[in-house]
Amino acid sequence: MSKLVHLTINGQQIETSSEKTILQAAEEHGIYIPRLCYYEKIHEEGNCRVCSVKVNGQKNLKPACRTNVDEGMNVITDDLDVYNAVTMNLELLAHKHHFECFNCSREDNCEFLDLLQRYSVENELTHLYGYHDAPIYYSDSSGVMTIDSSKCILCGRCVSACQAFTGLGILNFNERGSETYVGPALFHNLEDAGCIYCGKCIQACPTGALSEKDDIRLVETALRDPRKTVVIQVAPSVRATLGEEFGYPIGTNVEGQMFAALKKLGVDEIMDTNFTADLTILEEGTELINRIKNNGPFPMFTSCSPGWVNYMELYHPDLIPNLSTCKSPQQMAGALIKTYYAKELNLDPKNIVSISIMPCIAKKAEARRHDMGREGYADVDIVLTTRELARLIKRRKIDFNHLEPIKPFGVLSSYTGAGTIFGATGGVMEAALRTVTEILENKPTQIDFKELRGTQDIKEATYHVAGLDLNVAVIHGGFAIGQFLEEMKKGQKKYHFIEIMGCTGGCINGGGQPIVPAYIAEKMDIRALRAKVLYDLDQATELRKSHENPFVISLYEKFLGHPNSHLAHKLLHTHYERREPYQNI
Repeated sequence: MSKLVHLTINGQQIETSSEKTILQAAEEHGIYIPRLCYYEKIHEEGNCRVCSVKVNGQKNLKPACRTNVDEGMNVITDDLDVYNAVTMNLELLAHKHHFECFNCSREDNCEFLDLLQRYSVENELTHLYGYHDAPIYYSDSSGVMTIDSSKCILCGRCVSACQAFTGLGILNFNERGSETYVGPALFHNLEDAGCIYCGKCIQACPTGALSEKDDIRLVETALRDPRKTVVIQVAPSVRATLGEEFGYPIGTNVEGQMFAALKKLGVDEIMDTNFTADLTILEEGTELINRIKNNGPFPMFTSCSPGWVNYMELYHPDLIPNLSTCKSPQQMAGALIKTYYAKELNLDPKNIVSISIMPCIAKKAEARRHDMGREGYADVDIVLTTRELARLIKRRKIDFNHLEPIKPFGVLSSYTGAGTIFGATGGVMEAALRTVTEILENKPTQIDFKELRGTQDIKEATYHVAGLDLNVAVIHGGFAIGQFLEEMKKGQKKYHFIEIMGCTGGCINGGGQPIVPAYIAEKMDIRALRAKVLYDLDQATELRKSHENPFVISLYEKFLGHPNSHLAHKLLHTHYERREPYQNI
């Protein structure tokens, strides 16, 4: 049973719960203790000993993350003995790490480098030891993620994050002793290991051992090729997160600066993915209405999240007939860029470079699917994460913080509030219901479906629509997906429409978003702060229902015909197929 205890840390009297560790008690009271492998509720193993402290004058130091407070405890966090021990532990970890900071995805946001600098670990010490003497595991064959064991310090955070967030346990420690490295279990490559590419392992890594496959040079090349027209699209959630890479507080809308930065980079046309989010609602909503009229098959699952699509194809392929045939907004945009937009611009599609800025590393894999293109060219040529875009802006020395905000300057950049909220968990469902209920009722219906908002893992609601009790559910995060689907298959409840996102929080917390250090992420719900940006934009937008977007209406009139038309199916819909993890065993 928890009780209040009194202790002293560095001479400061503290009162706290007996359930707290020394690390937690210190951080609650603004007392700094270094930490590296610790990630609250995710990885609490105390492997690295960077958080070592002196307790009650004992000779042996204690790990602050694993030692609970006690009545009368006296703790010293930073005398000479502690400093020397922490420095030595950092030096030992540094000997495992290949330092190429200038070429690292974490060049501006490395927890490990921050500690080395804080404790004045001399630069030459990081090169005295032979990291290269140990076997190096390197793989980027998935085209999505890079695993580089030469930068790994074996803290284990990624292994624990994979299990905690997905329940899949894709990553593990392979080999033993000095040859130990982290990689997919059973020594497979990532693309064969059943990974859904949610990217939670990357966000948990304190170094650059895990990262997205960097495609910045491909973009730099395209921007300099006079034969190519570069058309770029930006996902809804990126405007709510990009600012964090430039020092803005979490939850800052930098939409205008983002578009200005893209113009500075030299792109020819900007297409907002919010536009095709609206288009998705017309296609997916029509599909749902047809299923309602034809009594199924139910439930219908949304198909916007490639992480979720990967999950279904790998682990629940029996549900593929229930998955919407709609492509994601990214791929719909790519298809329009290479067809409708190419015709409008009088360009050969093969001379267009279609680039997307996405919050998600799984989007890189989605763009590579064999059915995402036609006539020898892909719908989306290059996918950059939010982090990659930030690195590109910084490398070009663009002063992001002082850019004059602008509006996007492409003809497919108009959107409604419904398109904006796609980036938050529950947003796709809410956007769809705004349109579907109005069409079925044949009259204006409610706009806000607040029961579907928030960061609860599983949300359910029932709405009475045109004489039907429409049962819907919203699920996000791989672990919750597994729980929900198992219960759904065993239960009796009939669901009509289910939104699932591979990442907890949805796209605003996607695997390609800015990495928030563990010691900050533990203390706030970054998902809620980022999502608020999108809901505020929605609230301030004049048009808040996708079917009211005049440019979407015009697109159907001029090109597609009507939702779910033959041409719409050809360009905007796809199919899915059963896949086997570890299929090459």
